[in-house]
Amino acid sequence: MARQLYSLSEEGDGAAAERGEGGEDGEATGTTTTRTLVVEVQQHLGDDRVRGVAMGSTDGLQRGAKVTDTGGPITVPVGEATLGRLFNLLGETIDEQGEVDTEERWPIHRDAPSVEDLTPTREIFETGIKVVDLLAPYAKGGKVGLFGGAGVGKTVLIQELIRNLAQEHGGLSAFCGVGERSREGNDLWLEMKESGVLEKTILVFGQMNEPPGARMRVGLSGLTMAEYFRDQGGQDVLLFIDNIFRFVQAGSEVSALLGRMPSQVGYQPTLETEMGQLQERITSTSKGSVTSVQAIYVPADDLTDPAPASVFAHLNATTVLSRSISEKGIYPAVDPLDSTSTILKPDIVGQEHFEVANAVKEIL
Repeated sequence: MARQLYSLSEEGDGAAAERGEGGEDGEATGTTTTRTLVVEVQQHLGDDRVRGVAMGSTDGLQRGAKVTDTGGPITVPVGEATLGRLFNLLGETIDEQGEVDTEERWPIHRDAPSVEDLTPTREIFETGIKVVDLLAPYAKGGKVGLFGGAGVGKTVLIQELIRNLAQEHGGLSAFCGVGERSREGNDLWLEMKESGVLEKTILVFGQMNEPPGARMRVGLSGLTMAEYFRDQGGQDVLLFIDNIFRFVQAGSEVSALLGRMPSQVGYQPTLETEMGQLQERITSTSKGSVTSVQAIYVPADDLTDPAPASVFAHLNATTVLSRSISEKGIYPAVDPLDSTSTILKPDIVGQEHFEVANAVKEIL
C-alpha cells in the first residue's frame, strides 16, 4: 500500500511537514536512512501541511527530509511477552535482550471504559506500611497520589510499595518512569531483578533526558500495556507512575512548541483535558482493575499550584510527604493530618479501624 510522503518544512521538537509526491513504503528519494524518528501529528494547518511533535531526538534533522505517513497512531506491544522487559514509549525494548515475541499491538490513545462497565471501589488495598493502612488506606482499583517536594522520599516510597506488593500481592505491576532520573530507573530495574519480582513487572521509561513529546506520551504507553491485562486477562494490575508532574511539565513544553497561549502560571490551557484523558482510563471494570500509585512533585511545596491541584479531583487517597517530618529523620515522611482517603468510612474499613484512626488524629 502506498503511503503519503511529506517533506520537513520546519525543524525542532515541534516540526511541520508538507505533502510531497506519493511513494511506496520505504521509498525516500534515494537518500540513505540512518535512523527512524517518529513524529506524532498534533495539528492540521491546511494546504496539506501538518505540525507534529517529535518522540525522539531531533539532532541532525534537516529541512526537506522525507516524512512518511504511517496512517495510524503510535502502538505498543501487549501481552505476556511484555512482562519482565524494559520499553521506551514506542514499545521498543531498551534492555538489550532482543525484541518482544508478540504480534498484538494496541494504540496508546484509547477511550476510557464506559460508565456501565465501571465498578465501585469498596475494598482496602493493603500496602504493609502502617501509617498508610491505618490513617489513609488505599482503595483496590483506585488512584493514589504521593505528594511531596524535592527529596522527601516519593520515589523511595514507591519502590518500597513495589517490593511489598509484589511479594504479598503476587500480581502484575507496570512502572512508568515519566521524566525522572535515569539513575533511579536503573537502580529500580536491578533491585527488582535481584528480588525476583521483575518477571511480573513491565517497565516503561521516558526519562528527563528525553524530548517533551516522549515524556508526554510514555505514561499512555505504560497504561496501555496495563489495560491489556485488565481487559483481556481479567486481572488486577498495579500501575506506578513516577512522576505525574513531569507529564504535566512535558505537556506545557509541547503546548509552547505548538504556539498555544499559556494559561495560569504558564501552564498549558489544555491541562485539565490532558490529565482527564490519562486518569479516566485508570479504573476498575467488571473484568478487572488497575490500581494506580502516582508520585506527584509539588513545586516549591505549594499544593495550590495548578499541576498538583489538577490531580486532586481524580484521586481516592492522598499521601502527603512533609519536609518538616523528613528533616527529623522520620521515614516515610507521611503527614498524617494532611493525608486523606475517601474509603476511611465505618462501612468499608470497619468501625474499630475508623475509631482508632480518628483517635490517632485527635492525639496528633
